[in-house]
Amino acid sequence: MQQRNESLDALRGFAILTMILSGAVAYGNVLPAWMFHAQVPPPLHKFDPSVPGITWVDLVFPFFLFSMGAAIPLSLKKQIENGRSFLQVLWMAVKRFALLAFFALFTQHMKAWVIADEPTAVEHMLSLLAFVLLFFQFYENKSEKGKTFFLIAKVSAFALALFLLWKLPFWSGKGFDFYKSDIIILVLANMALFGTVIYYLTADQPLMRIGILPFLMAVFLAAKEPTDGWAKELFQFNAVGEWKFDWLYKFYFLKYLFIIIPGTLAGEMIVEKMKNEKLKVENEEVKTSVQNLLMLIAVALLIMNLYGLFARILFVNLLVSVVLCAAALYLLKSVAKEHLYKQLTRTGTYLLLLGLFFESYEGGVKKDSSTYSYYFITSGLAFYILIVFSVMAKRRFLSSISTYLSLNGKNPMVAYVTGNLVLLPLLSLTQTKPYWDAMNQNFFMGLMKGIVFTGIVSLITILFVKKKWFWKT
Repeated sequence: MQQRNESLDALRGFAILTMILSGAVAYGNVLPAWMFHAQVPPPLHKFDPSVPGITWVDLVFPFFLFSMGAAIPLSLKKQIENGRSFLQVLWMAVKRFALLAFFALFTQHMKAWVIADEPTAVEHMLSLLAFVLLFFQFYENKSEKGKTFFLIAKVSAFALALFLLWKLPFWSGKGFDFYKSDIIILVLANMALFGTVIYYLTADQPLMRIGILPFLMAVFLAAKEPTDGWAKELFQFNAVGEWKFDWLYKFYFLKYLFIIIPGTLAGEMIVEKMKNEKLKVENEEVKTSVQNLLMLIAVALLIMNLYGLFARILFVNLLVSVVLCAAALYLLKSVAKEHLYKQLTRTGTYLLLLGLFFESYEGGVKKDSSTYSYYFITSGLAFYILIVFSVMAKRRFLSSISTYLSLNGKNPMVAYVTGNLVLLPLLSLTQTKPYWDAMNQNFFMGLMKGIVFTGIVSLITILFVKKKWFWKT
């Protein structure tokens, strides 16, 4: 059984809610450029790979990836200690990979505007049906009561889903297409597989796990060279005979291991802390004032790097980041090196500064096509934001925010699809969508459009958590 950590759940919840918010705000020219991906600026929102910098939107995916990496030790560490074999773990990882790949294909195809170019009530009802089918496919039933019913319902839900994918027109009547899937979920599927296998093989050897990254970097760099070689062949490997599987896997996806693997280090730190608490090992408590200052420094680092990298005041950003990181390390100088906050701060500092030193490489930090500076900067900030949520959980007036985010983080699959498969179809069926679309008028209305949409999705997700209707792969 996976152990849970509230600060990690809060980070995941923060990531999933901001992901929904970024897609729900008004597009066009009513919101400033920092409200969107840096490489997809308003008003046209056309992808421009030459634009360097990051915005808060560009932190959403790496923070979610980081939380996925951190969750791997929480779910696997005890299983490894109990003697679970490599084949058992591999089967678990492959099954999760397959389920997430199906999730990526099914949820993308079952959006009403994908089923038909001009969706009617029928297509919106089919989207709602897809959500119901997902419930029975991924609902985690832990009770013996109704076990047979839910097993039959699961098999039936998958069978009906496959039938719909076979029969419905999709994509302007072109039918089902393996190459039309939710790329975010597909990347997560690959990271779940490779991240799990790598962690199992290096569970007690974190330095070896980190040592994999330079080899991975070598393949990426070699693949860019004009000369042929085995590294380029490995990078381009996507078929066996006539069977192409580049719709499911690309070596290119493995670049996100630069975020997943640092995430596993954070997960191990959390596991060690939880183990000490369970064994009632004496832990040195950091002073409340120090914790508060550490939290403020972490928030300042986040804001400074978002502003500095977006506005391209690079030397000032580096200088301020060095000062803030040094201040954080100084605050914890008398704390034992095994303390969670000290471990998170030291690792976060190293990764953040490494990313800032890489910043000018590849034309500046970018989410797309993602740069090495992007992986290191976002991973470093994720370590610091974990501290923020940990401290917030201990503060009377901030704990409610942390708890709210963690509730959303405990059921991310529900949150991810509720907007497209429930809320938008209901807006269309009740003929209230024109009012929602009409909010694209000014900054305030355009922002409120996203906040209201995200809030409703969040409430539905929390309802599922309260009812213990968890979706698992």
